Amino acid sequence: MPHDIQPDPADKLLPDSYDGLRKLQDEFHRYQEAAFPERPPRFFALELAGETGELANLEKKVWKGRQVAADDFEDESADVCIALLNYANSRGIDLARAVEEKMRRIDTRRLAEPEAPGEPEER
Repeated sequence: MPHDIQPDPADKLLPDSYDGLRKLQDEFHRYQEAAFPERPPRFFALELAGETGELANLEKKVWKGRQVAADDFEDESADVCIALLNYANSRGIDLARAVEEKMRRIDTRRLAEPEAPGEPEER
């Protein structure tokens, strides 16, 4: 590499590969097709919204000072992930490609407009 060209800092932070996500999504697709009846994308979108709501409700409980078991967060996070994979498969979305492209856009924005460290001020 010529000495006057600096490597893009984003290249060092972003994942080298999204192939693991692609493989996982493919495996979920095969499982869904073999084990369950075909469902429309809206089914999985509603499932995703419901599971995300359940995860958010756990955070709300913690915010209110209630105790929530770590296993509950793990369980609901898994549900959200599964619902997202199933939704993406029902829509024919290549999540690995979509996430990779989105991460590049996010990182480009991050480099152009860095966030200030610390907590945001309350108004």
